Parts: sequence; C-alpha cells; structure tokens
Amino acid sequence: MLYHLFEYLDQYDIPGAGMFQYISFRTSFSIITSLIISLLFGKRIIRILQKKQIGETIRELGLEGQMKKKGTPTMGGIIILASILIPVLLFGDLTNVYVLLMIIATVWLGFVGFLDDYIKVFKKNKEGLRGWFKVAGQVMLGLLVGFTMYFHNDVVIRERTPVLNPAADTVVQQINPLALGGDSEQYSIHDEKSTVVNVPFFKNNEFDYFDLISFFGEGARKYTWIVFVLAVILIITFVSNGANLTDGLDGLAAGNSAIIGLILGILAYISGNYIFSDYLNVMYIPYTGELVVYIGAFIGAMIGFMWYNSYPAQVFMGDTGSLAIGGVIAVFAILIRKELLIPILCGVFLVESLSVVVQVGWFKFTKRKYGAGRRIFLMSPIHHHYQMKGYPEAKIVTRFWIVGILLAVITIVTLKIR
Repeated sequence: MLYHLFEYLDQYDIPGAGMFQYISFRTSFSIITSLIISLLFGKRIIRILQKKQIGETIRELGLEGQMKKKGTPTMGGIIILASILIPVLLFGDLTNVYVLLMIIATVWLGFVGFLDDYIKVFKKNKEGLRGWFKVAGQVMLGLLVGFTMYFHNDVVIRERTPVLNPAADTVVQQINPLALGGDSEQYSIHDEKSTVVNVPFFKNNEFDYFDLISFFGEGARKYTWIVFVLAVILIITFVSNGANLTDGLDGLAAGNSAIIGLILGILAYISGNYIFSDYLNVMYIPYTGELVVYIGAFIGAMIGFMWYNSYPAQVFMGDTGSLAIGGVIAVFAILIRKELLIPILCGVFLVESLSVVVQVGWFKFTKRKYGAGRRIFLMSPIHHHYQMKGYPEAKIVTRFWIVGILLAVITIVTLKIR
C-alpha cells in the first residue's frame, strides 16, 4: 500500500518518494516492520492465548522435559502470519503476480493449519484435522500455483541470444563488459514461457520438465504442463509436511526456516537481477526481484518468533505456523525456479520426513513378516530419536541449525557446479 502511495506521490516530485522504488530500501523496512510486529505484538498475542487457555496438549511419549511443556500457548503461528503479511501489504508491489501468489500461499496454508489447531484446542480432538483434508488443501494450492506459473502471461523467463546482424533485430541489449569480464557484445532479448528450472550438475545448470516425457517424442511437449503441475503439488505437499514434522523442539523449525529464507532471498535477488543472473549463469526471471521484499518479512518473522519460541518456549507455532512456513518455502522456491535445490537447502526437513516414512514402513513390513513390528529409530521424527538417546533439547536444536547452515552454504556453492 505504501509502495503504491509513494509511487503515485513520486509523480509530483515529493522528496523521498522515489526511495520506495528501490527493492533494497523496501526490503529493509519490511524486515524491520516484521521484527517490530513479532516482538512487540507477539507478546500481547501470547497473553491473549494464555487468557483463552489455548495451550498445547501433550501426549506422554517418555521424553525428558516433555510434560513441562503442557499448557504452553499454541497457535503462535498467528504471530508469524501477521509479521509476514502486514509488511508485505505495506511495502510490496501488490500488482506483481509473484507477490500475490506468495500472499495467497501464506493465507491459504495458514488457514488450513489454523483449522487443525482449532480442532485440537477447542474441540479437544488430539488428532486434529483429518489428514486427507490437509492434503486436499496442499493439492489445491499446488494446482493454483502450477496453473498460474504455466499459463499467466507475466510468468516468463528472459532469454538472450547473440546478435549476428544487429540491424535486423528489433530488440538489442548492449552488455556492460565490466560486469561480465569480457568484451562488449550485443544480444537480442526475448521473453518466453518455459518449464526449465535451475539445478546443479546439469549442463548450463538447467533442467526441463519436458525431459521427463521426452521419450514420447516432441509431440508430447504440449503435455509438459501436466508434469509441471504434478511436480508443484508434490513439492508443496512434501515441504509443507516436512516443516510440520520438524516443528517438534523449541526453535527447531523457526531457526531452520530463517536460514532457508535467507538463501532463498539471495537466490531471488540474483534471479531478478539481469547482471548477477548472467554472471552466475542463473536464468533471469523478470519481476521476481520483488519477492525479496516478501522474504525479508519472512526472515524477520522467523527471527522475531524465535525470541519467544527458543528454549524454553513461551509459545508454539502450531500447525498454523508450521504448515504455512513449509508451504511458503516450497512456493517461493518454485516461483524462482530453484525447487530442485530443495533436497539440499531443506535437507533438515527432508531427513525429518524420511525418518518418519522409513520408521513407519519398516515397522509395518517387519510386523507382516515376523508378527511383531521393529523400529530403526528409537522414535521418529529423528529429533526425538536423539532425545531418547539423552541429548539435551537445546543441543539437538543447535546442531540441527548448524547442519542447516552447512546445507545452505552447499546450496549456494552448487550454483557454480556444472
């Protein structure tokens, strides 16, 4: 809102109004505003949750310090959602399709998580929202994002090709030789719809979803959108559930999400900047630079929430927060076409999810084969395995953060691995 207001005022040469045209300026204010909301208003929201007796219901699992958490206010994801949405609405470009998709993803999965928490707290149903309903919500968001990415006119990548005959080309771009470290060249610039994404280890750091069905021949290209949409649905569902499973120790999900958000912000800035994207051999995606304003609010929300969620937690995010932040990370990565980096960047979420899948699968398999189920881990998700081994909660969380930082560094490094 403020962005559009000052964009209007800039027409009348109002001093300072032009500052709002700079993404870096608005991102800074987005982070600051998010921190203020989460730190100042977060405390008030926690008090309201306490007065309403919206406390966490704890199941006895035999974990050290577990029962001390009983009654701790939950549904703190409301703090996260407010801390993200308000700064974005104030400083973001609300005509940008990417920003609108991020707002929808935040609200939609936040609402699904809120319903789950509401049933657990107010209906006294420990199971919460039925699993199929959560998945349905994730699938619907995946359909929206997938179809918009594939069919919306503003969702394009910008390609450049060397100009052989400059006089014959209608659009020509002169490249700064200092930026690229070489001689000045001329290129024709054109925007195109594409299902290509950035991925390490491949030629030119690119992978096309069409390659998955290319064995059907070139005629199958028109069906690539089906593969793309299915991939989007799977990614959103898996990452959202991964964040939900990771939210089992104080500060674990929020801390790792802040680390992931920082890297996504860097990647979004690179992808939305023509010079940097060209230098790093990352596809240039017009209009995605605006997403840096959003991710700034996201990072601020995570850091601010950790003020109250770090050990010992004064509030839990609940599914209201965990489903939303997982979905946000997935959608953001998809929009900047870096979703195939998720297994590395979101490695903590991946391991947490796989530990549950492996544990449940092995238990069922051994029960059928031997008549009694066996376990690989003492308990899943894997952070509970380390709790059962006697590791203090704070040490587990800190070490998972360290792993998250290492994975973040590896993610950035892979951009130069071809």
